[in-house]
Amino acid sequence: MRRVRRAATIDDVAREAGVSRQTVSNVLNAPGIVRESTRERVRLAIDRLGYAPHASARRLRTQRSSTIGVHLDPFAGGISGVVLDRFVHALTERASDRGLRVLVYSAGSPEEEIARLRDLREGGEIDAAVITGTFSGDPRIGWLDARGLPYVSFGRPWGSETSDAPLHLWVDVDGAAGTRAATEHALVTAGATVAFLGWPAGSATGDDRERGWREALVAAGAEEGARLFAEEDVQAARQVTLRALDAGEPDAIVCASDTLAVGAHLAAVSVGLAELPIIGFDNTPVAEALGLSSVEQRPEKVAGGVLELLMGDSGRVVAPRADASDAAPSHVLVTPRLVVR
Repeated sequence: MRRVRRAATIDDVAREAGVSRQTVSNVLNAPGIVRESTRERVRLAIDRLGYAPHASARRLRTQRSSTIGVHLDPFAGGISGVVLDRFVHALTERASDRGLRVLVYSAGSPEEEIARLRDLREGGEIDAAVITGTFSGDPRIGWLDARGLPYVSFGRPWGSETSDAPLHLWVDVDGAAGTRAATEHALVTAGATVAFLGWPAGSATGDDRERGWREALVAAGAEEGARLFAEEDVQAARQVTLRALDAGEPDAIVCASDTLAVGAHLAAVSVGLAELPIIGFDNTPVAEALGLSSVEQRPEKVAGGVLELLMGDSGRVVAPRADASDAAPSHVLVTPRLVVR
């Protein structure tokens, strides 16, 4: 009769790796608190023994789902939407490394998202949430705070809170730093007249990116170039840029997104200015294919920051911050990088 091999246990892994049972548990559930050399030894032992932790049993023991809910934006096409897709992918990958799962849900409005979060929370399906696309007066913030569900936002608290003393945990990309670096590069490599193509005023993210352009010009003692406005649309950006080029050729154009940069590039090519330096924001595959320089948001860094804030030093999902004076970090501002092509 064929003998069935006994499944490896956490105690088997501990003996194989020469560590305690608790250390193996930490590697599985809170790897950030274990030294890299020890993590590697435990992971090798897990691979050799074929150990597989039983997630459902762990949930029964802890009364936690070990799951983070994250909103997936409706598909809208376009060029720059890939950034949030990369973020969700990176969050899922990094959460898995910590023994957590990610549950992706969809919603067409903030109110619909609140309803989805309510169902997931009441059903015990999530321990925490990550919200995206924050805006001034965001109703999701108040709802989450009132119910004590741990959460982090990808996007800073525009408007009602200050970034230095926020009422909730957040991670964001320093858009001003990105356009500042792009403008500085254009001033050095192209010339003193650098235009900015951005969205109409009133977009918090767009205004932040415009600020970086202005700050770089002031720091360099350069005259302010043309400020061009267009909605997030390739053809709209193309038309606006064509009109601007008719009025005079800038040395370079810094854009608030790759969508706008592609429109500007098409306009420049159509009037024989294919070599006009145009810098986008998002570093999408389209910008890479066209050979356009662009600011990389580094969504993988954002995902890492979200988990660090959400899990704290304990390696477990933490409760919401009681007050903004807490000594623990309340936000992470990721510095983007300029990719020159």
